Parts: sequence; structure tokens; C-alpha cells
Amino acid sequence: MIEQTMAKWEQHLRGNLPGGLDELLHDDVVFYSPVVFTPQEGKAVTKLYLEAAGQTLPGESPDEASDAKKGSGSGSGGFRYTKKVLDGDVAVLEFETTVEGKYVNGVDIIRCDDEGRIVEFRVMIRPLQAINAVHRQMAAMLETMQSAG
Repeated sequence: MIEQTMAKWEQHLRGNLPGGLDELLHDDVVFYSPVVFTPQEGKAVTKLYLEAAGQTLPGESPDEASDAKKGSGSGSGGFRYTKKVLDGDVAVLEFETTVEGKYVNGVDIIRCDDEGRIVEFRVMIRPLQAINAVHRQMAAMLETMQSAG
């Protein structure tokens, strides 16, 4: 089931999934942030965090993605998955990006239920300078999103 869920996740990242995160996330999903001590529970808060991350860690344009695949260098530092391990109901996706000029390396650990809905989303980031930069950017984006909503 995780293979189908990850195919939908990739569609969502490209903006091609009708229903978006509402289709992907279980109502009782739990989100584990690299900078917030307590787990964040429920679809609404998880959706908020993932949407903020999408704004804070934007992906590559198609030109940058093809340049990166050709090995032409690091490009603009846009978010991209570099490794993927799928096993049973769990996916581990390693990613790289740049925030505030700092290299960010991390993993998304995603678990789904038997219906393919994401029930757990855990993010881990390194190095410490990257965590601090992502924390600043995410805090600002969450504040902007919450005041606009």
C-alpha cells in the first residue's frame, strides 16, 4: 500500500493530486516536527505544517530538476528527494535543500494505513544550523498563514 500512497504524495508535490492533502491524510494523522517537542495530532494541524513546509522549502522548477539529474551541480538548492526506501506500510524519503544559504539534509518517515491514508509523518533534519534556519522560516510562515486564515 505504501507504494500507492507515495505515488499520490509525489502527485501532490507536483500539484497534480485532486483533493491534495485532504485525500492523503487520515483524520487522526500524527505529525512529528523536527523543532516542536510534542507530536501534532489531526489532519488540520498536519496539513498546516505540510503546507508551510511547501512554502518554506519550495521544490525545483522542471529545468532545475533536469539540470540536477544531469549532474550539473547543486542548482538553486530547491527541495528534492535523493533516496527512497519503501517497506510494508512505511516510506523513508531522504531529502536535500537549502534554506538561508544553509545546506539542509533530512528524512521524511511516512506510515500509512490499510486504505493508503497517511497516519504518521515524521521529519528529521540535520545539521544543527539547518534545523535553526528551518525553524525560523517555518515559524514565520506559520504565523503568516495563521494570521491570513
